[in-house]
Amino acid sequence: GPVVGSWYKILDRLIPGTTKVVAVKKMVLDQGAFAPCFLGCFLAITGAMNGLSVEENWSKIQQDYMDALLTNYCIWPPVQIANFYFVPLKHRLAVVQCIAIVWNCYLSWKANRM
Repeated sequence: GPVVGSWYKILDRLIPGTTKVVAVKKMVLDQGAFAPCFLGCFLAITGAMNGLSVEENWSKIQQDYMDALLTNYCIWPPVQIANFYFVPLKHRLAVVQCIAIVWNCYLSWKANRM
């Protein structure tokens, strides 16, 4: 929550405005910068918390990362465009957390599948 909320504040400072073009720019930056980093960190931390060795964790990340990222790109771009265009900054995190319930279930399944 705090990381994503801070990220949205940064995006609003970097790309001010509420037009459709602004929403698309924010989505591109969100999905091009934040999502790949978040997924890599999530998979690495989950592997470490599951007791995988560094080598096992790296292998698991290599196995799962691209599939998770491509799945991310099927779900999040339309959600984020709508979020950045229609939803005020103070409510964006709540909107994303509703979708994230399903997304986090998928990520947990992906990360814990051996």
